[in-house]
Amino acid sequence: MLGRAVMMSKGVTAHRLSKNVTFYMNELAPPVSQYQTKVSKDHKPLMLMLPWLGSRPQALGKYCEIYFRTGYDVLVVESEVQEFLWPRWGLEHGKRLLELLQSEPFVSRPLIVHAFSIGGYTFAQLLVHVSQDTNKYQALMQRIKGQIYDSLVVGSVETMATGLAKTVFPRAETLVKQISLLYFNMFRRQTVDYFNTSINAFWDSPITAPALFFFCENDTLSDPRAIEELIDHWRKRGIDLTAKNWEDSTHAGHLKRHQEEYLTTLEMFLHSLHFSPLKAKM
Repeated sequence: MLGRAVMMSKGVTAHRLSKNVTFYMNELAPPVSQYQTKVSKDHKPLMLMLPWLGSRPQALGKYCEIYFRTGYDVLVVESEVQEFLWPRWGLEHGKRLLELLQSEPFVSRPLIVHAFSIGGYTFAQLLVHVSQDTNKYQALMQRIKGQIYDSLVVGSVETMATGLAKTVFPRAETLVKQISLLYFNMFRRQTVDYFNTSINAFWDSPITAPALFFFCENDTLSDPRAIEELIDHWRKRGIDLTAKNWEDSTHAGHLKRHQEEYLTTLEMFLHSLHFSPLKAKM
């Protein structure tokens, strides 16, 4: 479904690499480097997009379109709820993603990460593996030129349970939240302990590329104070960081609610990475 929606863009072809991984090859515009010269396909910037749970093709396609207009290829890696409920599977998912990024045709390409909501959890699972052997993954770490986090799910286990209930079972939110909390308590070693490991890997991430955070004050799935604490910690570590916070917005829906501000902030961030600026606004 996602491929069908995004394929509406002329010059973009979709390649389904696996059940949850789709590579969108873009011939719409030639990529440019910081010196405004054409670069080879092997070194063309690749956008790694990690969507929120239950993302609709049409909604996610709007974000893909932003990057298509700049000449990026886009690699969409979706997550499933069981990878969150049983984090060991999430770790395996992160490992597969890590191996994919180190294989052809992606192994030499500069990367920008754009993770939404639980997509940040998927990236954190990848970071667990990277943190365990930074020498092995040094080249990959250096290839990541920018990281964008939209509505990152950060906070307590209760926040995670709330997020699960709202995104997967919204009609039975209260019941699912209570069941989730009971589940996490009963299987603490298999769930919460794994969550803490991935949180620590993200908190002290070996990736020090410039970062952009989008968040808001009224998001029950993302604690804004926890986000600010993370931002402050990263800045103290020397990471070049930009943050855009709204008083009132929607989880993983900031583009729709605040389109002009979102696109302007994103454009300035991408420009700071010395890649091509956005050529058109949605």
